[in-house]
Amino acid sequence: MSKPNLEQVAAAQKANAEVMMALLRTAFNGVERLTALNMAASREFFNSTVANAQQLMSAKDPSELAKLNSELAKPNVDKMVDYSRSIYDLVASMQKEVSAVFESQYSSFSKNAASAVEQAKSATPVGGEVFAATMDSLLSASTKAFDQMTSMAKQLSDIAEANVKAATTATTKAVSATAAAAKKSK
Repeated sequence: MSKPNLEQVAAAQKANAEVMMALLRTAFNGVERLTALNMAASREFFNSTVANAQQLMSAKDPSELAKLNSELAKPNVDKMVDYSRSIYDLVASMQKEVSAVFESQYSSFSKNAASAVEQAKSATPVGGEVFAATMDSLLSASTKAFDQMTSMAKQLSDIAEANVKAATTATTKAVSATAAAAKKSK
């Protein structure tokens, strides 16, 4: 058995550390963006609550108070849809970044494995070609499986995005129809 090449071990450790740092950086950026999104939503909610309270306090009679109260009680669907869409976009963006890191790592792994198989072919005694051919076959199957998984993940992401768009459109239409019906009944 040969001694491990310390330079290769050090290079592998460095590559692993870089991958871990890229994933951590992605996670921290995601948390930072999510926090900013939630802070903006909280600020909007607070400002809306203050404005609503001021409107209610300025009511001069019970009928005006009742009218304001019913108008202010309606949920702001547009803001909820925008918030949901922002959350979806954030998650989709992070998923793409993490996938890119994994794809890069897999590509590097595949190249290193192919190189190792080629080195093994040249250094093996007679009959070692069968082992090398088996390793080539396994590497090829692994690459095909990874490509199929990546393609499937992209298809699922596209389906989810289409569903979010369809839900947003349906919600907006339903709110518009409800508002129109409410105006007609007055």
